[in-house]
Amino acid sequence: MTNPMREIRIDKAVVNIGVGDAGERLLKAEKVLQMVTKRKPIRTLARTTNRDFGIRRGMQIGVKVTLRGKEGEEFVKTALWIRENRVAEYSFDPEGNFSFGIQDYTDFPGMKYDPEIGIFGLDVSVALTRPGKRIARRDILRRSLPHHHRITKHEGMEFVRSRFSAEVVD
Repeated sequence: MTNPMREIRIDKAVVNIGVGDAGERLLKAEKVLQMVTKRKPIRTLARTTNRDFGIRRGMQIGVKVTLRGKEGEEFVKTALWIRENRVAEYSFDPEGNFSFGIQDYTDFPGMKYDPEIGIFGLDVSVALTRPGKRIARRDILRRSLPHHHRITKHEGMEFVRSRFSAEVVD
């Protein structure tokens, strides 16, 4: 019998399209994200000014959708299927979270190429957690998460192997 507090689960999956500029392409990216996730995306803002790219601080340069619970898990399962159930080892951070990219939104089931939209790739970032993580975020009696309760890179890789039958490639 295993301890239910040690069980790893997906906290959230963030699907992101970085466009790099406001305007027509941003609206198209928003439409793509809405078609793929069936959720309304929010726009992301530039944190700094970069004159070489023509980006000003506070300018809308991308869109993202955050998926939690069952919805997030189903999306990650579909996205990994598109990637042929393969994730690179370097995609994992020291806390066990992982990210990967998808080249084209038309790889998703039911999506067809629209010449008006064009080709858009997207990034998927998955945050893993254990029950009890709230103690590090709550307002009253906040405590740091004990080291034995934190998720390691190897535990994150093992979670992906067991939960999604995915292969972690060197």
